[in-house]
Amino acid sequence: MEGRMKVAIMTDIGKVELTEREIPRPKKNEVLVKVEYVGVCGSDLHYYEAGAIGANVVEPPFVLGHEAGGTVVEVGEEVKNLKVGDRVALEPGKTCGKCEFCKTGRYNLCPDVIFFATPPVDGVFQEYVAHEAGLCFKIPENMDTMEAALIEPLAVGFHAARQGNAQAGMTAVVTGAGCIGLVSMMALKAMGVSRIIAVDVMPKRLDKALELAATDVINGREQDTVEEVLRLTDGMGADLVIETAGTEITTRQAIQFAKKGSTIVLVGYSASGEMTLPISLALDKELTFKTVFRYRHIYPMAIEAVAAGRVNLKGIVTNIFSLDEIQEGLDQSVKNKADIVKSVIRI
Repeated sequence: MEGRMKVAIMTDIGKVELTEREIPRPKKNEVLVKVEYVGVCGSDLHYYEAGAIGANVVEPPFVLGHEAGGTVVEVGEEVKNLKVGDRVALEPGKTCGKCEFCKTGRYNLCPDVIFFATPPVDGVFQEYVAHEAGLCFKIPENMDTMEAALIEPLAVGFHAARQGNAQAGMTAVVTGAGCIGLVSMMALKAMGVSRIIAVDVMPKRLDKALELAATDVINGREQDTVEEVLRLTDGMGADLVIETAGTEITTRQAIQFAKKGSTIVLVGYSASGEMTLPISLALDKELTFKTVFRYRHIYPMAIEAVAAGRVNLKGIVTNIFSLDEIQEGLDQSVKNKADIVKSVIRI
């Protein structure tokens, strides 16, 4: 396919503009996807606000966005698994396939990954993208491409739940009820966890948690979180904690209310990158700490869970903006975190 396409480029901190670029041409093992929806991730907003995440520094012009769903419009000559018209969810990270981590199945740890919207690699706030066919997962008829785009954050939630060995009979606490907290709750529910306690300080997010997966909620601003978790668990504490807020206080609380011998899965990044934690208490309780970096081998399972009705993925979306409205969409997502849980850009 030849021609030009609309692209939203970040030109400076807090500024994004629409421009045009040539439609990319797919390589032999790639497909060309007409992008239809892209989720706005917390990392997009952090790059937009601060211009960097750790050592990853944005050098404008730069294209944000990595949570994409769309329709295949052209296939490379070596592609066998997809055809024109297939609707797909795009896994955004292309790995080397040769390193120790790739060879042992832990490809999310590949040091040479090429990942959408991680500098210097452009993202997908644009009308078309050429992507490796093996990273484009066909969705069934009863799903749409908005859900396809949201498979990416859901994959993080499933990876967190799997890292915690989630299973029926557990009581799990999820600290933070933003997008990743909510998808973690839905993943826990889909994996059979029947008691899910959500902790946040924003009432609308707690309401959304109850709507989608949580059985109980705690407002950490108005209630003593540790006391409430212990009260709800008859003094025993949580079998599993998934920490998505990324704050020192919620991580310290997690250690306090975790049951002896339980697991804490750390997902959220702290603003400073450092925390001071009560490690003596963690030792006394013989806690297991697991961490999450993106995901691996999750997309097929996540797609199946949504298609089977076990996950209400659209339920996390609170706002939809067109590509022409992307500046407003990013600005509102930054400034109105109390009301906006998840924004999606319709391309």
